[in-house]
Amino acid sequence: MSWSATVLTLFPEMFPGPLGVSLLGKALREGFWSLEARDIRAHGLGRHRTVDDTPAGGGPGMVIRPDVAAAAIDAVERKDRPLIYLSPRGVPLTQGRVRALAAGPGAILFCGRFEGLDQRVIEARGMEEISIGDFVLAGGEIAAMALIEASVRLIPGVLGTQASTEEESFAAGLLEYPHYTRPQEFEGRTIPEVLTGGNHKEIADFRRAGAERLTRARRPDLWAGYEKPPSPFEKKTR
Repeated sequence: MSWSATVLTLFPEMFPGPLGVSLLGKALREGFWSLEARDIRAHGLGRHRTVDDTPAGGGPGMVIRPDVAAAAIDAVERKDRPLIYLSPRGVPLTQGRVRALAAGPGAILFCGRFEGLDQRVIEARGMEEISIGDFVLAGGEIAAMALIEASVRLIPGVLGTQASTEEESFAAGLLEYPHYTRPQEFEGRTIPEVLTGGNHKEIADFRRAGAERLTRARRPDLWAGYEKPPSPFEKKTR
C-alpha cells in the first residue's frame, strides 16, 4: 500500500502544484504515493457554504468553525494516519519527524486560513500542530506541500539513490557539507585539492569538518546537541 496524503483545504486547486513535477510527480504517477485534496467548504453551512465566524471575545479577522472543521475531518478515512494541523504555533518540523512520517502510512493535513482554527476541534480530534518555521503564511497549503515533499522524498524508490538522503543536512545532526563539481576552476576559485586526490578517508574527514564548521557557525542550536561519532575508517582499524 502506498504512502497516502489527504489535504483538507479551502483551495484544493492548489494541489498537486509543485508536488506533481520532477521526481515527486513521477513517483506520484507511478503509485509510490497518493494525494487527495478535499474542499473544506463542501462542509460549509447554508447557501453560501460558510466556514468561519467572528472570534469569541472580539478582535480582528475570522476563525474556522469547529463544526465545519470536524465534519471535513470526519469525512476522511483515517487509516492510522496522523491528523496534522499546519500552524505557526505548532511544534517545529524536524527531519526526525519527517523520517517517522515517511515510514508510516501517510498523513491527513488540515490547512488553516484566516486567524486560525477553533481550539475545541483541535482538542476534540487530537490534532498534532506542526510549524515549518517562525513566520506566518496566509494559509497552511504551502506548509502542507513542504511537509509532504520532505516525507515523500524519503520513501524508498522515489529519489533512486538512498545514499543521497543519508549524507544530507540533519541526517547526522549536522548541516550538509559544501559541494563542488566541474569546472575545476571557476572565477579564480578551484575545487579543494583533497576532493580530487582519491583518498577516501581524507575526503570523508574534509567533508565532516566542513559540515561541522557550517553547523557551528549557522546553527548553534544543532551544534549544542551534536555528538561526533567515530569515523567509519576508525571502526575498520579497531
